[in-house]
Amino acid sequence: MSAPADPFVHPALFYRDDAEYLAGTVPFVWGGLAAGEPVAVAVPGPNLELLRRELGADAARVRMLDMTDAGRNPGRIIPRVLRAFADAHPGGPVRIIGEPIWAGRSETEYPACVQHEALINLAFTGRDATILCPYDVSRLDPAVVSDAEATHPVLIDSTGRRPSTAYAPDDVIARYNRPLPERPPAGEVTELADTTDLAAARALAHVRAAAAGLTADQVADVEVVVTELLSNCVEHGSGTGTVRLWTAGGEFVIEVHDHGTLSDPLAGRHPATPEQPRGRGLLLVNYLSDLLRLHTGDHGTTFRAYFRV
Repeated sequence: MSAPADPFVHPALFYRDDAEYLAGTVPFVWGGLAAGEPVAVAVPGPNLELLRRELGADAARVRMLDMTDAGRNPGRIIPRVLRAFADAHPGGPVRIIGEPIWAGRSETEYPACVQHEALINLAFTGRDATILCPYDVSRLDPAVVSDAEATHPVLIDSTGRRPSTAYAPDDVIARYNRPLPERPPAGEVTELADTTDLAAARALAHVRAAAAGLTADQVADVEVVVTELLSNCVEHGSGTGTVRLWTAGGEFVIEVHDHGTLSDPLAGRHPATPEQPRGRGLLLVNYLSDLLRLHTGDHGTTFRAYFRV
C-alpha cells in the first residue's frame, strides 16, 4: 500500500502585474472562505491594500498582515505568522498567502528569505495547510525565480499549474548555508573573545548600541539578543563565544561565534509553548532582531543579528 499523500501544499505563484496577482490570490481566498477554512494573508503593504479592495467586505473575514512588518526578519515568519495562525486553528485545513520576498529585499536579507521558503516544507510536513507564495517575476531577479522553483513543489502562473521539476529544498538550505559577508576593518569592530561573561557582553552591547543611535527600546532588545546568543554558545555550543559589535550601512550588528555546529535547521523557528521552560533563546532573537543570519559548519557557528539605526 502506498503512503498517504502529504496534506501540506506549498505552491509558488508567479505574477507580472496586478491583474495576474489578483487572478492568482483572490479565488484562493474566496475558495477557502466558501469551504469554511480559516484564511490569512501576509504580503507587502501595497499588495495587502490591493487584496483588501478586491475582497471588499470579505476582507474582514481574513487575517490580514503587512509582511514588511510581520516578516521583516524572515526568521520570525514561520513561528510568528504561519505556525501562529495554523496552530490557532487546529483540526482542519487552513489557507495562507505569504509573500516573504519582494523587490525591496536587500542582498543581506535574501539568503535568509530563501532559506525560510525552503524551511517551510520541513516545518509544515504533515500539516493540513496550503501556503501560497507570490513572486513578482517582472521585478525580481531571475535567480530568485529559479530559487522559488527549488523551494516550491508546485508552480502557478498565467498558463496554469504544474509540478516543479527543480524542487529540492534541502539543496537550497545547504547552498545558502554560506559564510557571512566580510566584517568591517578590525578597528571598527569591538570584540570580546572566547567569553562566558554575559554581564560584560550585555554592558558592552549597551554602550555600543546607544552610541550608534539606537532608541532606548532597541538598546534593551540588543542587550537581550547578545545575552541569548552568548548563552546559546555556552549551553549548546562549544562552551564559550566570541562577541563582535559594529555599525555599518545604517545597521547595528551583533555577531556571536562559537566552535560548535548547529544541527537543527529549524532552530529559532519552533514556536514555544506556555509550559516550555527552556529553548526560547533563538526564537526570542528572531522576534527582536530586524534580521538574523547564520552560518554553521565544521569550523563553528556564527550568528549575526541586525538592528536598523
